[in-house]
Amino acid sequence: MDTERFDTILRKYLKNLGPQQELTADARLKDLGLNSMRAIDLLFDLEDEFGVELPDEAMTDDTFATRAALLDRVRQARDTTAGAR
Repeated sequence: MDTERFDTILRKYLKNLGPQQELTADARLKDLGLNSMRAIDLLFDLEDEFGVELPDEAMTDDTFATRAALLDRVRQARDTTAGAR
């Protein structure tokens, strides 16, 4: 998965993350400005960009807790989609 594309999309929704500030794997997305409304829009953008669909059970606080957690969920969805083809 192209993590650079992932980070570019994610950064658009993190209003408290400066343009030059590093986005680390353990970055707490809520602390960086991701709220529930932004999370929904972010999810749609990620699904469109990577051609995946996250299952309803993935819509948890844990999924959106950190960059790493969200990236893992998108990768799992991608792997599931690829396996179904």
